[in-house]
Amino acid sequence: MSRLKYSLIALLFLSIFTHAQTPTDCSNAIVTCDNSTISLDVSGAGTQELNGNNCGSQENNSLWLRVNITTSGTLGFTLTPESTALSEDYDFFIFGPNASCNNLGQTIRCSTTNPTNAGLDYNETGMNATETDDFEGPGANGNSFVSMIDATAGESYFIVIDRPIGNSAFSLEWTGSAEFSNPPVNATPNTAQLNIEQCDQLIPFNDNISQFDLSVNTSLIIGNQTNVSIEYFETAQDATLNTNAINTLYENTSNPQTIHARLTNNSTECFIVIDFELRVSNDLGLAEPIDLFECDDANDGSSTNGQTTFNLLLNNAIILNNQNPNNVTISYHQTFEDADSAINPLPQLFYNTIPDSQELFVRIENNLNNNCFEVKSFHINVNPLPEAFNSSLLQCDDTGIPDGFTIFNLTQAHDALVGNASDRNTQFYASLNDAELDSNAINANSYANTTNPQTLFVRVIDASSGCYTIAELELMVSTTAANDATIEVCDDDGTEDGLHSFNLSDANTSVLTGINTNLSITYYASYQEALLETQPLPNNYTNTTPYSQIVYARVEDDNACYGINEVELIVHTLPHLEDDTSLLYCLNFYPELITLNAGVIGDLPNNYYYNWSTNETTYEIQVNEIGTYTVTVTNTNGCSKTRTITVVPSNIATIDTIDIADASTNNIVTINASGEGDYEYALNSENGPYQDSPIFENVPPGLHTVYVRDKNNCGIVEDAISVIGFPKFFTPNGDAHNPTWHVYGINTPNQVRSKIHIFDRFGKLITQLDPQGPGWDGTYNGRNMPTGDYWFYIILQDGREFRSHFTLKR
Repeated sequence: MSRLKYSLIALLFLSIFTHAQTPTDCSNAIVTCDNSTISLDVSGAGTQELNGNNCGSQENNSLWLRVNITTSGTLGFTLTPESTALSEDYDFFIFGPNASCNNLGQTIRCSTTNPTNAGLDYNETGMNATETDDFEGPGANGNSFVSMIDATAGESYFIVIDRPIGNSAFSLEWTGSAEFSNPPVNATPNTAQLNIEQCDQLIPFNDNISQFDLSVNTSLIIGNQTNVSIEYFETAQDATLNTNAINTLYENTSNPQTIHARLTNNSTECFIVIDFELRVSNDLGLAEPIDLFECDDANDGSSTNGQTTFNLLLNNAIILNNQNPNNVTISYHQTFEDADSAINPLPQLFYNTIPDSQELFVRIENNLNNNCFEVKSFHINVNPLPEAFNSSLLQCDDTGIPDGFTIFNLTQAHDALVGNASDRNTQFYASLNDAELDSNAINANSYANTTNPQTLFVRVIDASSGCYTIAELELMVSTTAANDATIEVCDDDGTEDGLHSFNLSDANTSVLTGINTNLSITYYASYQEALLETQPLPNNYTNTTPYSQIVYARVEDDNACYGINEVELIVHTLPHLEDDTSLLYCLNFYPELITLNAGVIGDLPNNYYYNWSTNETTYEIQVNEIGTYTVTVTNTNGCSKTRTITVVPSNIATIDTIDIADASTNNIVTINASGEGDYEYALNSENGPYQDSPIFENVPPGLHTVYVRDKNNCGIVEDAISVIGFPKFFTPNGDAHNPTWHVYGINTPNQVRSKIHIFDRFGKLITQLDPQGPGWDGTYNGRNMPTGDYWFYIILQDGREFRSHFTLKR
């Protein structure tokens, strides 16, 4: 079963309601149908009819409804007050099934619970599927809901909605499964189509009262529905209560006025109310006329008097706006009074009597009722013709052959043709006839003349009004010429790319040589641009084609072309030189000389001129002094470039000291050298390997040679050193390997007075060695000493002392 929703808006006022019949009584109960909406002003209780009820209350402000069941199911609803205040108290009572107003009997459901007294937090009431009681109330008794009714098709019930406390409206939602009868439908759902508008057809014709035939809407509302009836009412209340119906031939009482049509199903009594509007208006619904504009002309002997002829019928199509022209009569008049009285109509072609602008009046009359008309106004306006001035253009010959034919940019004459006026356009034509007919307009940006001279015709057009005046433009081709020229610069702007900034006016003197120097010159990138005077170049111009580019000088005499000539822009390359550099000079080789050269790349040195900072002028020079030398190299185009050579010093090293940390497990030698050079170091071999660090680690004991080499090839210095060391053992066993023990690195002249003492493990002095002798052979008084550890004590000549031990093995 579908779930039905019924929204009933009942505005209950306490004021006295004067209608004889209201839905406050059973006999006037409103039949409720599916999806129907009813709006009523209801007050009072009418006749008290709740004498037999089970909830102990009477009618206060009541509304009677009748529901006819068409499909069996449960009958339930929820009533929701518009206000959520708990003081808003609604009750209800139900009679049936099939009760009559004369024999209602007892209520079968009712609820008179007061939400506030019952301590509820809601003010809704109704019947639902969860409740089991049939009656509740009054006051604190109950929860405002009772059980649903099991309804059978064909039954009817009276429902009384009562509001004992409050003034809020309410909505009613059906929640059961039973279904009611469907109301009829409006066959024209867009009710705006039902509105009726017509002219004032009753005397007097200005009181906005007319007679309407309402029946024209009957078939529109009913459509193809059967067993329905329709009546018309002045108020929605009357339509709902079906009282005070009006005749279908009806004179409106206000303008506009709403009429209410009640469409009723004659079998089920279900109905709907459809509203539409009556309006009295002399407005025929046609468009407004527009103002007409014409350009002044000389047809009346003057093109400046602000008078001309207008075709008034041009407004007819605007006013009709695609409506049937047979329905109305349109006439034009000079005064409102003439139009209102339909006298003195104007002819179709009207010559304005008031210069420049004149107001006219149009009468639009309904052909079906000549009392229905309207008068509208519009203006006819005469626009002045723009001023135009004959002018001329003198152009250069574009082929170099003086045949009198070239290309013109006609827009160059625009300002002269319009007298420098703004808001003007120009269009060009080969003949006067073309100009008058606006036919075969010329491409103004590029026009090739056909004769020399040649006269063109120009429409000078007011851009706002479109009015125009025709002027003449004379084209003439000049056969004179100026001189070609060249501007040369060196590529010395810091970027050697063949591009350079030129001062184009530097060519002026050459271009004008031998002719009038008072002529003006403008430069262009192409011949075509020079010819048509488009996109002139700035005076300070950077070429776009590297090293060589042609631009064009247009020479003019009082804005007339005298000649167009080529100006070559040349950017000369600078000498191609090696980069600036530095050279080393070994101070220890002085006074030897080194050679410096200018460093020309990719060319013969003889093709350039040289100027050294030493005032020498050769490609190469020789020097033996430290310093900065510059050479300026100039090519045959006079372009120069400078190269700088810096001579920096170097020198053979001086070994200042050598620090030796020896007699250890890691002997370290540090070489301290000084000088102007950049040095590297080697040990025991002049040929290296060399290292950048002056520090050598893990140097074995003994005699060594250190070398210091200048990286700039200024020479090598050396020095001998000794590194003290002690053998850990020796083996005097006759096999020639380690036969003796001696201290390494002391057999040098600076250690000859060193003293070496050897002891056995008991501290007995075994021998004393000569620093330059062969060492100890492991004997004592000619007798071999046994294998074991022996101790030594050394006092070096430089004052250092060492004590340690070693092993004798046999």
